[in-house]
Amino acid sequence: MKIATYNVNGVNGRLPVLLKWLEEAKPDVVCLQELKAPQEKFPIEAINAVGYQAFWHGQKQWNGVAILATQAIELKEVGRGLPGDPEDIQSRYIEAMANDILIGCLYLPNGNPAPGSKFEYKLKWFKRLNDRAEELLKFNIPVVLAGDYNVMPTEKDVYKPERWIKDALFRPETREAFHKLLHQGWTDAMRKLYPDETIYTFWDYFRNAYGRDAGLRIDHFLLSPELVPHLKIAAVDRHVRGWEKTSDHAPVWIELKI
Repeated sequence: MKIATYNVNGVNGRLPVLLKWLEEAKPDVVCLQELKAPQEKFPIEAINAVGYQAFWHGQKQWNGVAILATQAIELKEVGRGLPGDPEDIQSRYIEAMANDILIGCLYLPNGNPAPGSKFEYKLKWFKRLNDRAEELLKFNIPVVLAGDYNVMPTEKDVYKPERWIKDALFRPETREAFHKLLHQGWTDAMRKLYPDETIYTFWDYFRNAYGRDAGLRIDHFLLSPELVPHLKIAAVDRHVRGWEKTSDHAPVWIELKI
């Protein structure tokens, strides 16, 4: 099973790019983030036309997450919204069963400027994610937590890390929250296969970041212990970042031999 995650940075504005990539890469399951579309404006007809079904959690202007799957996959929505704060209305989390695998698709808050209220929200959201992740491990079922985590876990994951020390994506509190997930028993799929390689998933639109390969690795797959033995490949479709009118993220994917 090929599972991908892709921050599309506007599902309607980037729809031609998304459809082109889906037809080229042919993932079985896709987690999308930053839809920037209300629930009724998700382009489900275009998604269906290229062979995918979907569940989505939209929001006007910002945020939004979705899980897509081919018609060959039995896709069942489990829930939307991260537990722990009923007053949080931001559309950042959705869960679905894809055959026998639970997929959690997430778009973790950016948190800038830090310190400040946005950073405090990020850390609180991260704590809720840790709580949910710990709960999921207790089910002893195959689980994938995929999406835009807005965190560079180590200095290997950022171009010129000294420039990011005060940024919310690289502050010690953010990285510590990510490593707490790993300590629960989750495995960073990309680093499991490629522990020492320079790998980026995001390149800013400014200062020719993509051309200079001045990137960040902020889109991650965390696997429950049940799936780690089945992990075969992980990759970034970085060429998609070079397409016209594309997202500032590139699609990331893993392949599981189930």
